[in-house]
Amino acid sequence: MTGLFAERTGPRSDAPWDLSFLRVGALAALAVTAVAVPVTGLLAGWADALGVLVGAAVVTAFFCISGLVIAWAGRIDDTYTLPAALGTFFVKAVALYAVLSALPEDGWLNRLALAWAVVVGTLLWSGVQLRWVWTRQLYYVPPPAPPSARTAGAQAPGAEDPEIRPTRG
Repeated sequence: MTGLFAERTGPRSDAPWDLSFLRVGALAALAVTAVAVPVTGLLAGWADALGVLVGAAVVTAFFCISGLVIAWAGRIDDTYTLPAALGTFFVKAVALYAVLSALPEDGWLNRLALAWAVVVGTLLWSGVQLRWVWTRQLYYVPPPAPPSARTAGAQAPGAEDPEIRPTRG
């Protein structure tokens, strides 16, 4: 069978999807928001500060939703991650547009401050994700077995393997 529902022919990795970047991103967003909201409130007004708070919450929710949906799709099959990511992005973009359009122009929160908070928050979260990816060991093939599993039952500790010779580096 070919197409979207084709059966996988290669080995499937059992490695779990690592979503630890969500915690790091949420903490970074919380720290930046904790500073930005009072500073914005004192310098530009509390309607702007509320816009920053709502914008930070929207971006954090959007990144968490995307991470969870993509990981869920990846657990089913790796080929579903791109459609899940694109579909989630489309739904979130339409939802954000609807929310921003529904807000009154001179309402209880500044839409421009909310929009800028979304831009800054997106850049912050993107930076967190980039750093997270760059500092992780990512395997293109299934990772090797841990040393304890490879040597279990092989030799007693301290025994020399005649096949392995020490080298100087």
